[in-house]
Amino acid sequence: MKICHPPKIPSQRASQFQAARKRIVWAVMASNLRVVKRAMDIFVVFPGLLLLLPLFLIVALSITLHDGGPVLYWQKRVGRRGREFAFPKFRSMCVDSDMALDKIAARNQHGVDGVTFKMKCDPRITPCGRLIRRFSIDELPQLWCVLTGEMTLVGPRPPLVSEVAKYSLRDRARLSVVPGLTCIWQVSGRSEIPFDQQVEMDIDYIHQNSLWTDIKVLFKTIPAVLFGRGAY
Repeated sequence: MKICHPPKIPSQRASQFQAARKRIVWAVMASNLRVVKRAMDIFVVFPGLLLLLPLFLIVALSITLHDGGPVLYWQKRVGRRGREFAFPKFRSMCVDSDMALDKIAARNQHGVDGVTFKMKCDPRITPCGRLIRRFSIDELPQLWCVLTGEMTLVGPRPPLVSEVAKYSLRDRARLSVVPGLTCIWQVSGRSEIPFDQQVEMDIDYIHQNSLWTDIKVLFKTIPAVLFGRGAY
């Protein structure tokens, strides 16, 4: 008597099934992680803004007394999936800093044709600005962006529109997640790390993204801010 065996699933179909299952599992895990990250953002940022209010008032008064210019400096930054949003910082440079950039562009420490501009002893920085940049106080208004959901506590830093225009296809992988207030390369040397290495570190972070990784980055941010390595 001939025994009939059930037909075997072709190896190609089986591999496609496995790949589809992995994508579904990854999507569910990523969705859950976003929910948890969002809850942590609100839990940390809302009381943080209230506690920091006296510091905000002192910084705002110092900036105003120095040159009478605006307290906040607004830029267009690029977030997840290329969405642009308004990005605030305490103004740490002279009022005409954007126009003065052309005069010092050749002194870019990330290269004349570099995607990002970084320069030690930037002449555009005010005395008050140098202090608040030293301890990353100028970045604190971005907590509002975290509260509104445009940013999160930990993630790749949001780039300028002009920087994204120079991105390679690989660089654009940074735009696949919500940008962060702090990131892995900021706690590892900040401006001293060249752009290509920043991209590699951001992509590695995206691939191994987890709540535990975020917590570790947040704790490493504290000494990075206090010691100010690479802050200029």
